[in-house]
Amino acid sequence: MAGQAVTSVMIVGVGGQGTLLTSRVLARVAVKLGHDVKVSEVHGMAQRGGSVVSQVRFGPKVYSPIIKRGDADIVLAFEKLEAARWLGYLKQGGLLIINDERVDPLPVMSGETKYPEDIAQKLCQVVPNSVLVDATGIAVGCGSAKAANMVLVGLLSSVMDIDPELVEEAIRELVSPAVLDLNLRAFHEGRAFWGNRASTANIG
Repeated sequence: MAGQAVTSVMIVGVGGQGTLLTSRVLARVAVKLGHDVKVSEVHGMAQRGGSVVSQVRFGPKVYSPIIKRGDADIVLAFEKLEAARWLGYLKQGGLLIINDERVDPLPVMSGETKYPEDIAQKLCQVVPNSVLVDATGIAVGCGSAKAANMVLVGLLSSVMDIDPELVEEAIRELVSPAVLDLNLRAFHEGRAFWGNRASTANIG
């Protein structure tokens, strides 16, 4: 984030994956850091497992919540095919984070088309700055697959070098007390994932 007027993060996935909560945590943290923040959320057919896209932009002054094609500093994808769908928004040299999860869209479920093979690996070959993580698997280890979004929040906060205490504070403010411990555990596991691979990561 250093030396950059505005940071643009696009968060993409499908309905039910927790993308919207993730964008709200990031936006809340940016506010705590003193930034001007703009958020745009497109729910689409979220209730049917359709695409859900959140755009979070923050900096000294942000005039529009909309990220133009080729302008996203980070694309955080909760699902592999969604990473491919929105890749065109990532800027040259930007970071692509992919959760290694497959959610079949309606055309695949109906047999009209096939899910692309090895799509995540192919994307990582195309994008030099990329991270592939089994966030869902890590979340299951924490107690629930639904906490995959907090695993990704943890990873993202580590990559962006954000104070974890500020992120924890935002999570406490936005997450139900009934699942708070689970979400905090998943958040720290996401940070640990990045810490464990940082020495060999292909981040330039």
